[in-house]
Amino acid sequence: MSFNDWLLAFHLWSAFALVGSMVLFWTLVVAMRDVDDVDSVLAYGRVANVGSKLIGIGFAGTVIFGIWLAFNKDGYAIWDGWIIAAIILWVIGGATGGRAGSEYTKAQTRAGELKAAGQTGQPGELRALNRTSPGLLMLAISSLAIALIVIDMIWKPGA
Repeated sequence: MSFNDWLLAFHLWSAFALVGSMVLFWTLVVAMRDVDDVDSVLAYGRVANVGSKLIGIGFAGTVIFGIWLAFNKDGYAIWDGWIIAAIILWVIGGATGGRAGSEYTKAQTRAGELKAAGQTGQPGELRALNRTSPGLLMLAISSLAIALIVIDMIWKPGA
């Protein structure tokens, strides 16, 4: 295997981590819609922490190895339209995904505060935090951006 083959493999593994973590986050969003008890929110939060690390690896790896490939591989250039589009979508996906994470972390933070105080909270309080509309919108935009990146990488329009 050549060096470029290894770069491509790491780029693809990073993409799998990115897409897999997005699937995990959507699963958590659906699963937590009706969760209102402190222990369950904290348990789901531990799963979300794994997803956060995985998505960090996915976002970092895709852009690092992707740009490296663009400079290293004959026939590709960083100024190719489809590569620029992917980088722009990557920024959009990362920014909106980070904002979604901030919104959904509010429920985990509140659950941690309640647990430390030995309280269970008001009925519906954690459920309302888990159903954050801004978080859902930001996650949807991030997911759309990532889906468009995958489409862009497969068909390479203009290449």
